[in-house]
Amino acid sequence: MIKDFLPISRKDMKARGWEQCDFVYVIGDAYVDHHSFGPAIISRVLESFGYKVGIISQPNWKESESITILGKPKLAFLVSGGNMDTMVNHYTVSKKLRKTDAYSEGGIIGKRPDRATIVYCNLIRQTYKDSPIIIGGIEASLRRMAHYDYWSDRVKRSILLDSQADILSYGMGERSIVEIAEALESGIGVKDITFIEGTVYKAKDLSSVYEPVILPKYKEIVGSKKLYAESFYIQYTNTDPYSGRPLVEPYKDNEYIIQNPPSKPLTTPELDRVYSLNYMRDYHPIYKKGGGIPAIEELKFSLVNNRGCFGGCSFCALTFHQGRIIQTRSHESILDEANNLILDPEFKGYINDVGGPTANFRKPACEKQETEGACINKQCLFPKPCKNLRIDHSDYLSLLTKLRKLPNIKKVFIRSGIRFDYLINDKDNDIFIKELCEHHVSGQLKLAPEHISNKVLKLMGKPENSVYQKFIDKYKKINQKLGKKQFIVPYLMSSHPGSTLKEAIELAEYLRDLGYVPEQVQDFYPTPSTLSTCMYYTGLDPRTMKEVYVSKSRNEKAMQRALIQYRNPKNYWLVHEALTLAGRTDLIGYDKKCLIRPRINRKDTINKNNKRRK
Repeated sequence: MIKDFLPISRKDMKARGWEQCDFVYVIGDAYVDHHSFGPAIISRVLESFGYKVGIISQPNWKESESITILGKPKLAFLVSGGNMDTMVNHYTVSKKLRKTDAYSEGGIIGKRPDRATIVYCNLIRQTYKDSPIIIGGIEASLRRMAHYDYWSDRVKRSILLDSQADILSYGMGERSIVEIAEALESGIGVKDITFIEGTVYKAKDLSSVYEPVILPKYKEIVGSKKLYAESFYIQYTNTDPYSGRPLVEPYKDNEYIIQNPPSKPLTTPELDRVYSLNYMRDYHPIYKKGGGIPAIEELKFSLVNNRGCFGGCSFCALTFHQGRIIQTRSHESILDEANNLILDPEFKGYINDVGGPTANFRKPACEKQETEGACINKQCLFPKPCKNLRIDHSDYLSLLTKLRKLPNIKKVFIRSGIRFDYLINDKDNDIFIKELCEHHVSGQLKLAPEHISNKVLKLMGKPENSVYQKFIDKYKKINQKLGKKQFIVPYLMSSHPGSTLKEAIELAEYLRDLGYVPEQVQDFYPTPSTLSTCMYYTGLDPRTMKEVYVSKSRNEKAMQRALIQYRNPKNYWLVHEALTLAGRTDLIGYDKKCLIRPRINRKDTINKNNKRRK
C-alpha cells in the first residue's frame, strides 16, 4: 500500500495507476490526513479494505466543474461538511461572522459555504444525477432528523431531504461506511441499502422497517413546541446501540425518514486498527505556502485514548454522535503512536494531550454497558454517581506513567476535559490528583464547572456546586504539599436555559469571593441535537416537560455575560443595568461585597464628554 496522501488530482490518480476512484470524498475542511479529522479516518478505513478513495477538499461551490476534477466515482460520492458544523464554524453565538477558520489554509474564513453538506450534494446532483451520495460527519449526524436550527430560528427538515443524498451515516462511521461500500460493490442498489446500523435513509413506505417507533409528523412538530420536545426526547433515549429501535419520521403520506439503531461500539483491537492506519499525520503540502492549517497545531502531537462519554451534559451533542459507551485504545497502540511522534523532526518533547471527549474515562461505566448498553432513562454520573459506576483511574495512570518514561519525552500534558465529579468520587483520588499536579499540569488546570447555581447545574446535567468545591479544595491541598503554585481555570457559561439575572448575579458573587476574573466566557450556543437546545427552543425540559426560563433577548444575554466579567470597565453599564433590574443595587457601592462602584448615569457622562469636545 502506498504511503502518501490520497489523490487530489488526476495526476495523483495516474501516479497510482488508477483510472477511476471507487469513492470521491468531498469535504468542507482543508485536506488534513490525521486521525483527529473524521474524513481522514473514513478514507483510510476504506483504503484499508481495498477501496480507492480520492479527495476533493473545499471545492468552489459556485462552479460545477470543481466537483468533476477526479471524475465520476465507481461506487459513490462521500460528503462531509468537515470537523465542525459549518454554521458553528462560520458564526459566533451572536450570529456574527467569525474572523478565522482554523480548518482552512492560513485560517482564512470563507473557503466553504454555509450548510456545506447540502450545497456540495446539490452541486454533485447537478452534474452526476445518478451517482449515489453518502453523507456523514458532525453536520449530517446532528441534523439527521428534523431539528431546531438556531441560525434560521426554525425547525428544519432532515438534512437527508435538503441535501438530496441517498444515505446518511451517523456517529463514528467506520462500521457503517464499510458495510455500505460492500453492499454497493456487490451490486445492491443504493435505495435498497436499508439494513445497515448507524444509517438513515428515505423510504416511500415502511415495509423495510421492523418494529419501528413512529415519531410525530414533521408538520406537527413544526406547529407544536410541546410535540417537538416529546419527539426529541424519544430520539434522545434511542441513542444506544443495544436498546435503540428504528425511528420513523413521517413527512408526507409516501415520504419517510428512517433511522436505523446506532452501530455497535468498536472493540479495543478494532479501535487500535483504526488508529494504526497509513495517516500522513499532517496537512497536504499544497497548503504550506499559504501558512498551513491552524487546527493541526495542537492536535499533531496529541494522543487520542478514548471515544464516547457517559458524562451526559445537556449542552453536549456527544450522546447523539459518539454515544455513551466508552471505547478505548490499548496501551500498546498509544505507546506505538507516541514512539512515532518522537521521531518527527518537529517534535520538541511535549505531548500536548492524552485524552478524548473526557480524558479520565478509560472503560465503560459499568459491566452491563459492555453487553446490554447504557440505561435508557438514567445517567451514570448525574445527579449522583450510579451505585454500579466503576470509578477507577489506575489504568489511565499506568498509561500516563509509561508515556512519561519514553525517551525524549519532557512532559505529558492532559488538556482534554477532566471529569472532576468522577475523579473526586474515586476512593483513591489522592493518588491520581497528586500525579496530575506533579506531572501533567502546566501551571493551570482547565475544568468545566459551567456554573455555580444548583438550579442551572441541574438543567445542564452537571453535579452540584459542592462537588466542584470539594475538588478545588483537594487540588489546592495537594499542590501545597508538592510546593507548587498551580491554579484552576474554570470554563463558565452564561445564559444557559434556566439562568435568570438572579443566577447570573449569584455566579458574579461567587467569582468576587474567589477573587477570580475569567478572561473567557462562553455564551450558551444552541447547536443542533442537544437537550439544552431543545430547552432553548421549546422552553420545556424534554426529560420532565416542565417549563424552563430561557434568556433570548440580546440585551439580557449581554448582561448575563457581563456579570461574569463585572470587573471589565467596558461592562460597567450592563452590570449596572442588570443589578438594577434584579433589585440588587446593594451590590453597587463601596463595600467589599459590592461588584461595582456608583457613577453618575451614562447619559450625564455622555453629555459631559460632548461639552469637553466642544
